[in-house]
Amino acid sequence: MKISNKQLYTFLLIVAAIKIFFSFFLELGNDESYYYTYALKPQLNYFDHPPMVGVLMRITTLNLTFVNDVTLRLGAIICCFIASIFIFKIGKLLYNETVGWYATLIYNFSVYTTFIAGWFILPDSPQMPLWCASLYIMCKIIFSDKDKNLLQWILLGATIGLATLSKIHALYLWGGLGLFILFYRTKWLLNWRLYIGFFVTLIFLLPILIWNIQNQFITYRFHSERVANAKINFDSLLREIVGEALYQNPIIFILIIISLFTILKLKSHNEKRETRNEKQFLLLMSLPMIFLFWFISLRNEIFPHWSGPAYIPLFIIAAVYLSNVSKNKFPNVLKVSAALLLVAFVSITLLANFAPFNLGKQEKEHYGENCPTLDISGWKDFSNDFDKVVKQDIATNKMKANSSILVSKWFPACQLELYTSRKTGLQILGVGDLENLHHFVWLNEDRKPLKLNDDTYCIVPSNVRMYVEETYGKYFTTIEKPDIINQMRGGKAVRYFYIWRLKNCKQLPENIFANKIK
Repeated sequence: MKISNKQLYTFLLIVAAIKIFFSFFLELGNDESYYYTYALKPQLNYFDHPPMVGVLMRITTLNLTFVNDVTLRLGAIICCFIASIFIFKIGKLLYNETVGWYATLIYNFSVYTTFIAGWFILPDSPQMPLWCASLYIMCKIIFSDKDKNLLQWILLGATIGLATLSKIHALYLWGGLGLFILFYRTKWLLNWRLYIGFFVTLIFLLPILIWNIQNQFITYRFHSERVANAKINFDSLLREIVGEALYQNPIIFILIIISLFTILKLKSHNEKRETRNEKQFLLLMSLPMIFLFWFISLRNEIFPHWSGPAYIPLFIIAAVYLSNVSKNKFPNVLKVSAALLLVAFVSITLLANFAPFNLGKQEKEHYGENCPTLDISGWKDFSNDFDKVVKQDIATNKMKANSSILVSKWFPACQLELYTSRKTGLQILGVGDLENLHHFVWLNEDRKPLKLNDDTYCIVPSNVRMYVEETYGKYFTTIEKPDIINQMRGGKAVRYFYIWRLKNCKQLPENIFANKIK
C-alpha cells in the first residue's frame, strides 16, 4: 500500500483541527490547570515532575502573552502530530509503509496517545514525540547498521534525556535497549559510542538532580511514599489492567492482545528478517515496563496512564498483524476505534456544556463530587460572577482592596489560579502542608504574604471537601457565612461555589512559610 506524505499530513492535520475545535468548548481540567502553574514559575524541576510541560506552555502561549484554553493545549496537539510522524517512520523502517500507516492510525485512535497525552496538556504531552523519536533512532541504530555512527548515539542520548525532563520514567528507554543488547547484540557492550549516548542522557538529568539536592530529594521522597505499600491487592491489579484497556481504547487493546497471540507465532519468509529481531526489540521496549507497573499495582493504587508509553511498540505489532489480514487503507476495526473516540469527544463536550445534571454525588453538602464534567467546565462563568462580587465588596468596604484568595490544596487552587485570579487580579495564597499544596508552596515565595488585619476569600466548590471554619477559624476574627454562586447548565444548578469571607487576620498560620522539606 502506497502512502504519500500528502495523505499522511492531511490525516494528521484533520485530527489536529478536530482537537483545536473541541478545545474552544472544554476548559482545562484539574491536572492541566495545575501544570499551568509550572509555566508561572520556571524552575529546574518541580515537586511532582520535571519542567518540560511548563516550558511547552511557555512556548505555545508566547511566554504567557496569550493564555487561553486553546494556546495552553496547543503544545499537546503539536506533540501528537510530531509523534505520529515518528510512528510512521518506525513502521516503515522496520516493515513497510502499510505498517507505518496502520501504526499511525492506531496511535491517533488510542485514548492515551491522542486524548490524554495528545490533547490534554500534561507531562506526557512533550514526552510522547521524544519517546517516539528515541524509538526511531534506536531502530536506525539497530536495523540500519548505524551502531558505529556516533551522531546517532548522541541524538539518542539527547532525545531520551529530553523525554526524561518530561517524566522521569523515560529512563526505561535505556533499560529496554539494554535488555535487547544483552540478549541480541552482546558485542555492543564493547561499543564505546553506547556509553557516550548514555552519558549525554545523564547531562540532561542535571537540572533534576540539582533541584532535588537543593530540596533534599523531596520529589522522590514523595513518590516513594506513593508506592511503598507492602500489602498485596489483586483488586488494584485488576483495576490497573482494566484502566489500561480503557486508556488505550478497548478496541485497540483487544487488537493488541490478538496481535500478540497471532503475529508472534508467525515466522517471516525472509530469513534475513528473522535474524533482525524486530519483534523481540518491540516486545522488550514494551512488555517489561507494562509488567513492572502491574507488579507495582499489586501493592499500590497507580494511574493507568503511567504505563501508556509502553504500548507504543505494541502499536507497531498490531499494525503488522493488520497488514497481514487487511488491504484497506482504513480497516474496519480502526474505523470502529475512531468512531468510539469521536463519540467520546462529542459526548464529553455536550455533557460538560449542556447537561442539566452532574454525574457525581447529589446531596447538597458534596453536590457534584466525583463528576468528571465539572473538572472541565464552569470556571470561566464562576470567575466572571465572582469578579462582580469582588468589585461590589470593595465598593461597599465589605472587603479590603488587597484581599487574596486562600487555598489549602492544589485543587481547586489550580483552576482558581488559571481562571479566577487572572480575571479578578486577586493573588492565590497557599496555606497548608506540602502534601496538599504541592507547587503552590513554591509559588508563595514570590507572592505578598498574609499579614495581620488582612481580609481574604476562601472559595470552596461543592464537589471539593473542605471545612473552612475548622481550618481557618483560629486565624481570623470573623468568618462570615458564605455566599453561593451556582454553576448553571441546561437551566439547572449542577454545582455550588461557596464564597467565604475571612475578616481581620488575628494570627498568622504557622505553616504558611513552613519549611518545604520538613
